[in-house]
Amino acid sequence: MYSKILILRFPETEVEKPIVCYLVKDYDLTFNILNATILPRKEGIMVLELSGSRKNFREGVQYLKSQGVHVKNASQEIRRDNKKCTHCGACTAVCPTGALSIQRPEMLVVFDQKKCSVCELCVSACPPRAMEAKPTSKIFFE
Repeated sequence: MYSKILILRFPETEVEKPIVCYLVKDYDLTFNILNATILPRKEGIMVLELSGSRKNFREGVQYLKSQGVHVKNASQEIRRDNKKCTHCGACTAVCPTGALSIQRPEMLVVFDQKKCSVCELCVSACPPRAMEAKPTSKIFFE
């Protein structure tokens, strides 16, 4: 059994299609959705653990790419540069897992990396660019 955690980015033209279900049906793969933000007519992001034989895994990833899905290995983590962080709270509004929260009454942004699903929504939401996606090893499938 081969298993990896992947970050899938669906273009706005593909978010309403049942693309992921075909991984089970056509490629005999199983998946566990760890995080998903998919809205109609907007880019969708899904973090999932995908498992199966290596051959089926490769073919399933090729299928996703053929459907316009950008696939990355989740061998990265989100880090915060505390020197850049202004504690504005913009990142907390987009964090789906609660990894970023406001500590009251101090009004400081707290980052719990253990809760982070590496969806990268905070990276683009952060005005001073304090949130960064850093590879923990080589990124595959780009």
